[in-house]
This record gives sequence, structure tokens and C-alpha cells, in this order.
Amino acid sequence: MKNDLKYVGKSIPIHDVKEKVSGKLKYAADMQLPGMLHGKLLLSSVAHGRIKKIDVSKAEALEGVVKIFTHENSPNTLYNSHKWFVGMEITKDERLFTDHVKFVGDRIAAVVAKDRFTAERAVNLIEIGYEELSVVVDPEEAINLEDYYIGQKKIESGSVHDVFSKASIIIEDSVETPKIHHAAMETHVCVASPGIHGDVTVWTPCQVVFQVRLIVAEVLGMPLNKVRAIKASMGGSFGGKGQPVLEPVCAFLAKAMNAPVKLQMDRTESIIGTRTRTATRGTIKTAVSEDGTILGRDIHMLVDTGAYYTNGDAVTMAMAKKAFRLYKIKDQRFVGDVVYTNTPIGGACRGYGSPQIHVLSEINMDNVARRLGMDPAELRLRNLVHPFDKDPINGPDLGNARAIDCVTEGMKVFDWKQKRLRPKTSGRIVRGVGMACATHGNGYHGGYQDFITMSLRMTEDGGVFLNSGIHDLGCGTVMTMKQIVAEVLDVEIDKILAPEGDTLVSPFDVAGTQASRVTFVCGSCAMKVAEQVKEKFIGCASKILQCSPEEVVMEAGEVWSSTSETVKYSYGKMITDIQSKFQDDISVSYTYTSPANPGVYAANFVEVEVDTLTGLVKVLDVLAVHDIGKAINPGFVEGQVQGAIQMGIGFALSEEIKVDRNGKISGDKFSKYHVINAPSMPDVKVLLIEEGEEHGPFGAKSIGEISTCAIAPAIVNAINAALDINITSLPVTPEKIIKALHEK
Repeated sequence: MKNDLKYVGKSIPIHDVKEKVSGKLKYAADMQLPGMLHGKLLLSSVAHGRIKKIDVSKAEALEGVVKIFTHENSPNTLYNSHKWFVGMEITKDERLFTDHVKFVGDRIAAVVAKDRFTAERAVNLIEIGYEELSVVVDPEEAINLEDYYIGQKKIESGSVHDVFSKASIIIEDSVETPKIHHAAMETHVCVASPGIHGDVTVWTPCQVVFQVRLIVAEVLGMPLNKVRAIKASMGGSFGGKGQPVLEPVCAFLAKAMNAPVKLQMDRTESIIGTRTRTATRGTIKTAVSEDGTILGRDIHMLVDTGAYYTNGDAVTMAMAKKAFRLYKIKDQRFVGDVVYTNTPIGGACRGYGSPQIHVLSEINMDNVARRLGMDPAELRLRNLVHPFDKDPINGPDLGNARAIDCVTEGMKVFDWKQKRLRPKTSGRIVRGVGMACATHGNGYHGGYQDFITMSLRMTEDGGVFLNSGIHDLGCGTVMTMKQIVAEVLDVEIDKILAPEGDTLVSPFDVAGTQASRVTFVCGSCAMKVAEQVKEKFIGCASKILQCSPEEVVMEAGEVWSSTSETVKYSYGKMITDIQSKFQDDISVSYTYTSPANPGVYAANFVEVEVDTLTGLVKVLDVLAVHDIGKAINPGFVEGQVQGAIQMGIGFALSEEIKVDRNGKISGDKFSKYHVINAPSMPDVKVLLIEEGEEHGPFGAKSIGEISTCAIAPAIVNAINAALDINITSLPVTPEKIIKALHEK
């Protein structure tokens, strides 16, 4: 790994910072197309039922209403919005509009009107008659019902039965995690416009433009090349816009009306009608020796995928695999049961199952330490994986896994031992510290196909054009790619053009922004294609400079021979000479297939303050330590961690989409769904472990998802340590704390 880097390792602002701070950046919601109509969805108000009557007469009579669509006049094609490549086998149970509603928020109809206000008024005039059916919201009930039970996933290494039959110390916990909302500033929105050749263009703040193209084509029965998906500027996703929710509906409306259509959700609609973090109920048993060595572990997860299948199986398997890649456990079993419920749909949400499995395992690890009378950090150090360990279930190798470094360095910087051993206060306000570890991945290698194609061209004015299907979700993807290319070619950042995904002109990327693959996989492709362009450029330049390729020097936009430094060419002048003399272009298209999927690791240390009278918790201090390989842009990395800590605190303490036994949702707006605001944020310190990773660009690994995986269990552990209780149900609300104190 190079140490004398010029662009990589520098905190350079995001590529569109000026447009954002000046308010000039246009989002999909800002788009105005000639003749554009406005769509508004009607979502179900009951959790389970069949529609017996839809009376749209009053809505149709409203001036400005153009047309109303229901299941009666729209495609009946079954699809699964989780499908992201052709040939993927998956259960299909979604429709554009349904006559069998399965949760409060299910899509029933769409009004198309000349303006948004009229569309909203018209939706409220549609009269629906339901035959209400029995409602199942409890996954424990669903697992015993044939229509609700999806299936089981199981992974085992060694012999768990033998270990537990002989073990003398077994610690068991049951842990519950809720459905949560992604809470991106931008709600769900989409714009679609029909073309004159039977095609349709979709502008969307999505995570995978080629997935949007696939789903729209599949639902509308169109050839792929008749669907163009363009990544719009995005106001946040965190996985919430990872599956096409509005895009197939909006594309259908535009095609049916032969006019551009904008379809936009308000906050309540985004909370109940899009995707949530998958809720879980887990049990875990850990067998240990007296010295704290983990002998075996048995995990069962009950996964509530909500009303539709989407990624229920996939997120369960993601949880399973993470359970085997953090600690050295020879004998371990994971069993996951997946069920439907009449509740909002589960989907991708920052960490893709990792936050849930780590809440389960890391709360349990603290209880193991408590049972043994050990320091929780020391217990983890005894069992954490080592660099270059093998995956016990034959997955991809763990790579340069620096989990131990995260804990040892974090303990020193946080002053863990001194804080943990200070005397407990006995007054109303008490303090406690906690910590937790986590792991995540770097793409799909070892599970799904994972490749991307990029094209890179050096232009006649000394610029560089990187053409790819990248998506910037607000985290700096575009600038990260530019920094990598700039480092290879030694060209100024501002001279690099790197547009986002557009299925008409972008080379194919099979997976887009998923699975924490962007820096590790897409960044590696950018590095490889830049290296190939550099090699071609040097080969041609050496002939013009009349020297060997080894004697060609490229630096700061100029090229020359080391044997004759008096003659220097600008990159642009050399390009035009190459074109003139050789009739060749300095451009390369390259398809990169990820060869590895190493682990990334984190340790979070927190200090909390608890009011034992009210049960209110204040997070005072956070240290987030991350094994990142190499930070391409440290400023972006710290920003990712800061945001992830905010999400994780909410997951631990306050966020929950509440569903009562009748399927009614109470946490459907920000007045009742409580995110952590700026005044409640603690001081967050970030410590990076940069020991490199073989297959990452300049040694880099991922940060976006791992950064939110350890903070929630660390907070719960700190609360439990401070109060000497054992709360294992998230969120840890004041009511739960007071109840636990009374029971104690």
C-alpha cells in the first residue's frame, strides 16, 4: 500500500457541495416536465382484507382529475421488488395495485391529476368497501400458520449438540428488535415520461438503476432496452430506496397516460408504504469455559418480513453468515425461520441484518462476561477472529481482519478500564459504560455475482471521463471514484468527469449500491481501468518521446521522458499527438469481477447517563473504532460514522414502527416516531485502523453499513451495566427501564 499518496487519504468535499449548500441542486421532486401530471397513491387503511367495492365516481368528478387506476385497469403481473438481476429465482407476490390488502399501507389505487393538490383531494374521495380478514401481527403466531410461514434457513459448523451436552456453563438470552423507518430527509419520489417509440424514461433517487430497469420491464412486459432508468440526485436512502417501490407504478402511469407523471409520497406514506428494517426475535445460547473461551453457540432467529416476501430469505442468510465471522467458534448453529405478518414490508436497511444479529450476540456476550466475572472487552479479545482466518462455513476468507486491533486501541483511547471500574453512584442519576463489536462484508462475492464494467477516456484537453453505473447516495461515491482515478493518473480532481448511473449510456453494473460493495468493488474497478489507461497512454507516449515506457514520467498533468526533462507535454497535447500520429484513442472499457469478500470490523465504546426516576437515557460519549483498511476520504468516513451513530442510538432507544394487534400503525409520523435530533447527539470520536486489504483500492474496505452495527448493543450493554439489569428488547424506552428497575 502506497504511503506517499496525493489524492487518496485526503478529505476532499463531496462533488456537489456547492450546489447543495446554495440550494441549486435539483432533486426528482423539483423536476418539471412539459405537460407533466401528478400521481397520488391510495393506501389501505385496514391490515388484512379483500376489496369488495371501489367507488371512484366522486373522485373522477373532481375538476382536474384525469384518470384513476386500480387492480381492475392495471397490469396484474406478479413480481418481487428485491430481484436485481435476470435469472434470479425468487418468490413473486407483489402487484402494482391489489384487491387483497395485507397491511395498513398496501397499494390500492392511484389518482392522476393535473396538479398534486387535486390528486390528494381526489384520493380522499375514493370509497372502499372491505371484507376484513383475520390479522396476524405476532411472528410467534405466524410461525404456526401455513399461509404465513415462509421457511427455514440453517447453517451449522462442527457439532453443537455434543458441545452443549457436555458444557457446564451456558448463558441464554432472548432479544427482540423492532421495525424501523430509514428516516431519509427525502421521501420516496419518482418521475417517468413516455417516449415516442414505446419506451419510457424513469428518473429516480434509487440505489440500482439496472434493477429499476429490470423491474419496470418485467411488470410492464417491455424489452429491457425500452426502459431507461436515470439516477436522480438523492436526499438519503440507507437502504430505503434499495428496492423499486414507486418506479414500476410511476412508469405504468406515464405509459398509460402518454404523459410525464410525478409520483411522490409524504412522510407517513414513506413510513408505512415502502420498506422497514426487518423485525426479529432471537434466542441465543452460548457455552463457555471458566476462562471465557467460547465452546459453542446456538442461535435461532425468527424473522418478520412483513406482508410481502421481498428479501426475507436473503436478509436471514445475511444474519446467519455474520454470526460466523466475528468470533472463533468451532461449533455453532444458526437457524432462521421467516414469516409473513400483516405489517409493513421488511427490506434493506443499513446493515442488512447485521444490526439485528449483533444486538443478539453482543448483549449475550456481555451477559457471558457478567456470569464469569470478566471484563466484557477482555472476553471479546479472548475470542475474536485473527487476521487471515478462514471462514468456518467455507465462505470467503476473512482477509486482514483487525477486530482485535479495534478493541485494544479502543480500550486505550476510551480509557475503558478506568471508566468501567470507577465506583457506581447510588443517586438518581447513574452512569455506565458499554461496548460491542461487529462485522460486515465487502460485496457479494461468495454469494451472488458481483461485477461492474467501467469505461475511462483521457480527453483532448487533459481531462478524464469515467463512465460507469455508480450511485451517490450522499456519501461521496462520485468523489471517491475521482480520488482513486486521480491518484493513478496524477490528474487534478476537477478535471475528472464521473456521472452517475443511466441505463442508456452507463456500462452495466450488476448490483449498484448494495452490500457495502461500492468502495471495495466499484473502487477497485476504477483503479484497474485507470491503470490500464495509464499503461496505454505511456505506451503511446514513449513512442512520441522516443524512450522506453519505463522512462516515461506522468506527474501533475504533464508527461515527459526521464532522460530529457526539458521537453514536457501536457496530457491534452500528448493525447492530440497520439490521435494524430497513431489514429488511436486513449480509452479502455474494463469489466471487474470481485475476487474476495473480506470482513470489516468495528468496536464501539459508549458512556450513558440514566435518570432512574424517569427512565430517560442520555448517551454522553461514543468512540467508534473501525478496521477500514485505508480511508480513501477520511472526511467521508467520519461523516458515515457520525450518521450511523445517530441511527444506531435511535435503534437502541427510541425508534419503532408500532403496530397494534389489529395492524393499526401509531408510529407513522415524526411526531410519534422519534429520531435522535442534533441536541441529543453525543460527542462522537472516530478512530480508524488502517492496515490495508489486498484486494481493496489502495487497501480500502467498506464503512457505510458496518458503522451502524455495534452502537445499539453497546448502548444497551452500558444501560444494563449502569443499572445492573438485563433489558433485551429494543428500543430501550423509559417505560422498559422503570419496569426493569421495579422488578429488580
